[in-house]
Amino acid sequence: MDFFSVNEYLSNAAANMNQQKNSSQKTLQGSAFKKLCLRVQVEFNREWQEDSSDLMKTLQLQKRAIIGYASETAYFKDKIQALVFRWQAEKTAFPPWYASLAEAIYHENWGLAGIAEWFSEPYLSSSSAKVIGDRIYFLDQGKMRLMPQTLTAERREQMIRAFLLLTPEERMDRDFHELYLLDGTRLTVFRGAMTKKGQDVIIFRRYIIPEYSFDEQAARGTIPAEAIPLFQEMVRAGFNIVVCGPVRSAKTTFLSTWQSYEDNSLEGVVVETDPEIPMHLLMPEAPIIQLLADHDRLAQISKNLLRSDADYFILAEARDGIALDTALRIAGKGTRRLKLTFHCRDALDLPYDVAWEIVRSIGGDLDLTAQKVARSFDFIFHFIQLKEKNRKRLAGIYELDFDRSQRAINVRPLCLYQPAADAWNWPDKISEEKLKIAAAEDPAAAEQIRCHWERLCLKETFA
Repeated sequence: MDFFSVNEYLSNAAANMNQQKNSSQKTLQGSAFKKLCLRVQVEFNREWQEDSSDLMKTLQLQKRAIIGYASETAYFKDKIQALVFRWQAEKTAFPPWYASLAEAIYHENWGLAGIAEWFSEPYLSSSSAKVIGDRIYFLDQGKMRLMPQTLTAERREQMIRAFLLLTPEERMDRDFHELYLLDGTRLTVFRGAMTKKGQDVIIFRRYIIPEYSFDEQAARGTIPAEAIPLFQEMVRAGFNIVVCGPVRSAKTTFLSTWQSYEDNSLEGVVVETDPEIPMHLLMPEAPIIQLLADHDRLAQISKNLLRSDADYFILAEARDGIALDTALRIAGKGTRRLKLTFHCRDALDLPYDVAWEIVRSIGGDLDLTAQKVARSFDFIFHFIQLKEKNRKRLAGIYELDFDRSQRAINVRPLCLYQPAADAWNWPDKISEEKLKIAAAEDPAAAEQIRCHWERLCLKETFA
């Protein structure tokens, strides 16, 4: 979207405000506040039209403020505050979900309207917010809560136009958009022919983990605290792992945490569909190449990845057969420390679920491909989301292998979550075959893994 599109966006704002003025929406309590918002909007537009000395500079300022850059946003709020004082309107009542009158006017005219509250201090631990039609929901204490503020169709349209200023390649006439805000919040929009009339959807999602560590995960109850020393040694041993589970089950968080314990001197390649893992922040000293590639782009670069001399690969959110086949080919080279996330309901079905995606995309034999999956990865970490959506749990750890003599795929549970007790049991130990793989990479880590697993299984025996 170019500067003229920004100007068009702004020129429509006053008309939108006129429509909002006559609306029965709940978000603007009292005509005095509505009139003040409109008056500020008109004053801004008047000044912009009169100051034509540097049109491009003015439009750039407007664009950056709309997108949410701090300095330009502060400029808008300061100017609004000055107008409020000049008009002696400081005592105008404003909706309670805003921190100040100037902030309320800014967000109602140009910013996030009622969604702005989700970015405030009380909701910083909320991972999701949704706009469905004119209704606004925040994920609060594990449940979606309907908020008192609403959002008119005109204001939703204006907001979507503002979001699209972040991605010039996105077209306004599309019915689906996925992009990222300045703070990393992922935004998904469904509209037009994809939704029922008046029920367009805007979804906000962000990661709220303050620290990527096993201790942090254990403190949240996501993983067993007693397994932390084991996991640390497993990272050192360089196993190939799949982190699976349904949507919003902490797969990416666990993979990022696991990765944070990797050796900083090793060279890595991360391939993502969306920029979800900030590897340059997570491991700023490590030589890690971060690539964004969807289905078509990944197909173009897969041969280059196979020729790479990287020590390990991470394929986050492997959603299609191209990505999954690339992972198997990389593992087939003998590459260790391969990490993959995958949407899967049942970990026992993972070899065939992965194989099905590959066969559907590029062809091949389902059974042979499933066997290749079993040979390529060592362990499956399966995660779930509890009824309270802010609570995630490691549902199980499974050892994965292929018995060549029996031509059989084995998915063996080594750790299982017990919901009634909110605890984990350890029904079996790691196999000698996996210990040999670990010993080839790090003999000391292999011995520690053996000891830790025996300790956990012994604890289970005497529990």
